[in-house]
Amino acid sequence: MKSISFRLVVSVLIITVMFSCKATKKEPIANEGFTKIFNEENWDGWYFKLRNGDDEMAKKVYAIDNGIVHVFKDMPDSLNLGTGENATHGLFYTKKKYSKYILRFDYKWGDKITNNFDRWQYDAGVYYHVVDDKIWPQGIEYQIRYDHTKNKNHTGDFITGGTSVNWYATQDSTTFLLPKHGGVNVGQYKNKMMLAKPHVKFNAVNQAWNSCEIIVMGDKYAIHKLNGEIVNMGTDLSVSEGVIGFQSETVEIFYRNIMIKEFDEVIPIESFIE
Repeated sequence: MKSISFRLVVSVLIITVMFSCKATKKEPIANEGFTKIFNEENWDGWYFKLRNGDDEMAKKVYAIDNGIVHVFKDMPDSLNLGTGENATHGLFYTKKKYSKYILRFDYKWGDKITNNFDRWQYDAGVYYHVVDDKIWPQGIEYQIRYDHTKNKNHTGDFITGGTSVNWYATQDSTTFLLPKHGGVNVGQYKNKMMLAKPHVKFNAVNQAWNSCEIIVMGDKYAIHKLNGEIVNMGTDLSVSEGVIGFQSETVEIFYRNIMIKEFDEVIPIESFIE
């Protein structure tokens, strides 16, 4: 009986260690360890920047409404529409620089339109690894966009303003495709738009939220996710750190649950794409 009990205890310990190791391996994509970088009450740790340089107007462009960032809440509908002025193009930026992290946030579209909506429809985005906060910045963009004229979503597209990434795409280089699904390395893309994987579930102008995730490890790689699915990926980034900025552009938009999980070391890309 003692021998059987001893073997049973050893077996339980082995299984426990195995599961513990497995959990440790998957730890980078676990929900633990995220912190709010927007406190949902005020703009501590952030600053605004508009194309027209009007700091007082920026306070109206970026409003906090019940813990949610409400872009254009206190601005009139159709402001500067089709004039070419685009005065309220801008971003609210973190004061802190980040390098290796997972950034999560949600967004949904509102009804007000503004600036060059006639050209770009529902358009906004998140810039990261920003090294020059001009409008528009020098950094890498996680595009947030919906073309209602074609019912086509572009959320997750890369835009590299003054930067570059090594991209993986379909054979004709039109949209992103994971290497394990046949995607090919099409080389370094600079100052270009790289289209996200199409046919991914999304919410358009229906008052419903979309969940987004940016996984970036210094200059090694960046992964864009939308509603839990990988929609874009690049490697060999030309920049390795910078501030993060959320855009105001052509339409009313809401941002919420802005959270980050930082890492001291680069996590292997296989931890996120297996």
